[in-house]
Amino acid sequence: MSESLIDKALKTADETKAIAFGKDVNKETGPMFAELFPGQRVLVVADENTYGAVGEEVVASLKEAGIEFADEPYIFPGKPTLYGGYENVELLREVLRPYENTVCVSLGAGTLNDIAKLASGELGRHYINVCTAASVDGFAAFGASIAKDGFKITRSCPAPLGLVADVDTMVEAPARLTATGYGDLIEKIPAGADWILADELGIEPIDEEVWSLVQGPLRDSLSDPVAVANAEEDAIAKLGEGQIMSGLAMQAHKSSRPASGAGHQFSHTWEMEGHGLDWEPPLSHGFKVGVGTVASCAIWEVFLSMDVEDFDVQKALDRAKTPEEVEANVRATLSDHIQDESVKHSVGKLTTGDALAERIELLKEKWPSIKQRCTEQLVTAQEAMDMLEAAGAPHHPELLEVDMERFRETHFKAQMIRPRYTVLDILTDLGVLDEVVDKLFAPDGFWGQHPHP
Repeated sequence: MSESLIDKALKTADETKAIAFGKDVNKETGPMFAELFPGQRVLVVADENTYGAVGEEVVASLKEAGIEFADEPYIFPGKPTLYGGYENVELLREVLRPYENTVCVSLGAGTLNDIAKLASGELGRHYINVCTAASVDGFAAFGASIAKDGFKITRSCPAPLGLVADVDTMVEAPARLTATGYGDLIEKIPAGADWILADELGIEPIDEEVWSLVQGPLRDSLSDPVAVANAEEDAIAKLGEGQIMSGLAMQAHKSSRPASGAGHQFSHTWEMEGHGLDWEPPLSHGFKVGVGTVASCAIWEVFLSMDVEDFDVQKALDRAKTPEEVEANVRATLSDHIQDESVKHSVGKLTTGDALAERIELLKEKWPSIKQRCTEQLVTAQEAMDMLEAAGAPHHPELLEVDMERFRETHFKAQMIRPRYTVLDILTDLGVLDEVVDKLFAPDGFWGQHPHP
């Protein structure tokens, strides 16, 4: 079904060396461990939910392969839902540290995997991940999305050396986890447009091979959201494949650029504000990303409706802020605990003077190509909304308990928190982000026409 595509991707990725993807592959964990880590011991790490899903099968596979266990499995509580905070990374790191010649096998797709990934990375050790749901692309990626001091970023650490992703297990996963995986994956569509824009403007060139890993299988992975909602085997397999390919692309690029754009920045903003963190289960990353995807697509629609005559160099120069003004605006807008990092990013990507004029002139020159490439890449905001709803994922901010005024403000906050160049940044450079947001929330704008889900 997918072996050739994933095998090709493995040759590009430089961290993961083995992937078992398909039906009834949890039993391959033991042989994979023996091949990748000969003579080493294992510590299985899970939470009560993921151990209940695959723990006994994985432990049996490791025992049958003759792997020595350093200790009994280390199992986090199932409730409250495990949080991807650095305190849990420190906890697991210190659990692992005394066990010499020992490798972690983590059972989980999202938070548990990220915790095990960073804890292992900080000890200079590799690990194996056994994925339990098609809930996120991070299980196959370099880096771990972990919050520290309230600021959630992707922290550098190696991807799993081995990955086991059993389709039967993914099919049996809770529906909300599958829906969050769909929300995470759909953002690769506008994220691709963001990368095209950065490529055309000479800011961050596209790596064609990496691009193909994500974008090649993406539309097929997203093609049947109703089947995803119904947990149909083929649709879940395609969703999982798309996530694995996205993760391998991030490995190859040593960056989340291939898989993350402005839509993810909406999610990151809410995460750093702690929104939904105290829910049980907490509001998922993919649910927030899905709504961010609709927002990003809506912004792109307004941007692509512009003409070259709308790109006014003098207007941009007149509206450009000084570094001091940018810093003051960030500090007046964002929560205290995320201001310093956001000031660094916002000031760092600030473009003024001759450099700004040159960028806008280049935008004018490249506009026909940008417009064509990005139009071909994107779906409309309405299409994204419909796809998410069909997959059983939130498709409107109020379904996340984000009211429309807060949602409106997130359009500005999202531009501040990351150095990555996206559609939010070109509109900021042009001095028209305010105008675009006003248009979106006007009575005849996209959000004016969708005030409630």
